[in-house]
Amino acid sequence: MEMIGLKKIFNFITHRVFVIAFLIFLEVVFIISMVWKFNIDYFIYFYIGSYVLGILLSIFIINGKTNPGYKIAWIMVILILPVIGLLIYLLFSGNQLSKREKMKLKEIYNHQIKNISQDEVVIDNLKRDSLTAYNQAQYITRYSLSPVCQNTEYEYFKVGEEYYKRLLEELKRAKRYIFLEYFIVEAGTMWNNILAVLKEKVKEGVEVRMMYDDLGCIMTLPNNYYKVLESYGIKACTFNKFVPIIRSKFNNRDHRKMAIIDGYIAFTGGINLADEYINEKIKYGHWKDNGIMLKGEAVWNMAVMFMTLWDFVRGSKYSYKGYKATASDLAKVKTDGYAIPYCDNPWDHEATGETIYLNMINKANKYIYITTPYLIIDNEMMTALCVAAKSGIDVRIITPAIPDKKIINEVTKAYYNQLMESGVRIYEYTPGFIHAKTFIVDDEYVTVGTVNLDYRSLYLHFENGVWLYKASIIKDIKKDYMETLQKSEEVCISKQDKLSRFQNLKRQILMAFAPLM
Repeated sequence: MEMIGLKKIFNFITHRVFVIAFLIFLEVVFIISMVWKFNIDYFIYFYIGSYVLGILLSIFIINGKTNPGYKIAWIMVILILPVIGLLIYLLFSGNQLSKREKMKLKEIYNHQIKNISQDEVVIDNLKRDSLTAYNQAQYITRYSLSPVCQNTEYEYFKVGEEYYKRLLEELKRAKRYIFLEYFIVEAGTMWNNILAVLKEKVKEGVEVRMMYDDLGCIMTLPNNYYKVLESYGIKACTFNKFVPIIRSKFNNRDHRKMAIIDGYIAFTGGINLADEYINEKIKYGHWKDNGIMLKGEAVWNMAVMFMTLWDFVRGSKYSYKGYKATASDLAKVKTDGYAIPYCDNPWDHEATGETIYLNMINKANKYIYITTPYLIIDNEMMTALCVAAKSGIDVRIITPAIPDKKIINEVTKAYYNQLMESGVRIYEYTPGFIHAKTFIVDDEYVTVGTVNLDYRSLYLHFENGVWLYKASIIKDIKKDYMETLQKSEEVCISKQDKLSRFQNLKRQILMAFAPLM
């Protein structure tokens, strides 16, 4: 028993997370001790300097282009912690690339533009069908570099189990290449079976590439797991490797979830490659997620998204020629509405994911149905939802009854009152945790993807989704939403009013710092 206990302790202190946390702790202690020493030796100068710097920094923040909520939260940190707050801001607030990285990113953007072009017939068709939809599409196309597509079919998956089964089937059918990009990957039934298929495909001569987020997998995969994958013949890399140096860029994670097969089939949604997403492992009750499969021309958008980020991470310059779907494959596909697979890049300082959501809300005439695991929204989103509800539009939001992160769930609940007072109806999914990120509007528009309603997804992470207009799949997504409502309990204002003063105060404090969570 003692040996087992010692082994557990050894495994804990040698785990990458502990080592990184310990080294960062030492960095923080060193910085604070240096500041403290300077403060003692040169108190007057230090105090005046910190005060002046705090004012200048606050003016800089106020005049910046970031979200107002984000500005207020940082100014509060600087005011509450005059010295340490300045350091925290300088170390963690930035979202800037080096000059070299900017040049590299510009090259990739140019490569993306060269490889994707808008079919003018398609965009003209959309303009004739609906000027409202056309205007929404124009924004997405310009800021996500993703053209509007037809000649595409779709399949909707209302739970991870369905998504996984279909993904496995299509991976086995791959003939030329497989691209996988996920935030979380963990050994278990789901990943082990997928990995077995990938190994077989490599033996058959299929090109397989795998990209995963290093921080997202820090607790689920061994360090440098990409080397293990490469030993199987799989081309692999990690996004934004997490090392024990305090850098603001570590805020930027690859939260995207995509599988692209032969340029003809693509999967996306909220589902990662881990067993809780298919309810093989029960962590927070029943895990309710969703996903979508695309078949046809729109898949090329997603293939280019993958390849451009791959090139950025690997520093490579692959030719995209030869990765498009074959003409014989595309000939099998029928047009079903309009689709734009899109991505959101935090480094371009354009909140594409949030603006797509806002456009959908502002264009609604009948209803707006939303599912989100987190509800931590800025003033623009709050205003848009409240105005829509006050205008008589049926606005409903489903959030989890069983949270995966308790403190984040407390922040989510802090937003309930203002929304409900305006007429927004909020439901909690009682069987467990809902991880789906879906907007459905008026039986005409839908978006399914990875963008949560929180500051990290909307401003700091790489995200992706699919915007659809007049696609037959919308009725399937709406049907699933209505069935999910039947399993959810509506939150009442009277229940919220019974909260203690302490609970209300705690939520108000959390709300003030929500943009930094």
